[in-house]
Amino acid sequence: MAIKVTAPLSREDARKLKSGDSVLLSGVIYTARDAAHKRLCELVAEGKELPLDVKDAIIYFVGPTPAKPGQAIGSAGPTTAYRMDAYSPTLIREGLTGMIGKGKRGPEVIDAMKECGCVYFGAIGGAGALLSSCVKKAEIIAYEDLGAEAIRRLEIEDLPVTVIIDAEGNNLYETGRKAYLDTVK
Repeated sequence: MAIKVTAPLSREDARKLKSGDSVLLSGVIYTARDAAHKRLCELVAEGKELPLDVKDAIIYFVGPTPAKPGQAIGSAGPTTAYRMDAYSPTLIREGLTGMIGKGKRGPEVIDAMKECGCVYFGAIGGAGALLSSCVKKAEIIAYEDLGAEAIRRLEIEDLPVTVIIDAEGNNLYETGRKAYLDTVK
């Protein structure tokens, strides 16, 4: 049974989620990929204000296609998360509490997640059209020059995700594999 979660996501609520939990995510989240992450981290390094408040925020690693008439957004499938690994620890330490993507994360990201109370959600790659149906409103709020990689503010309803890595560092890619291997012995 899926757990209903509403964003923004407090650190306290992020710490309640466990690796393997199925989640239906609603509320306000943001989109950003590596080019936007790089710019955000440069602003942090310069001590400048970010174009969005990352405290208790969730960032979806996605570069959506253009919306068709009557849609809030086009296809919105997850991007491979390791491309954000160089930048994620900085944003986590700035207050980010959730990330949505696909694929593994590096040890520096996981250490920052454990230190600060952040979770990594997995979304199903190849299901971008289905995932976009959960987006009720989308607006570009920063870096319009990046096109599909611009930062967007999304209002979502029941976006299906799974907690891959929880705030304790438990990793479904490791525990799930082990559980499967234990059944085939």
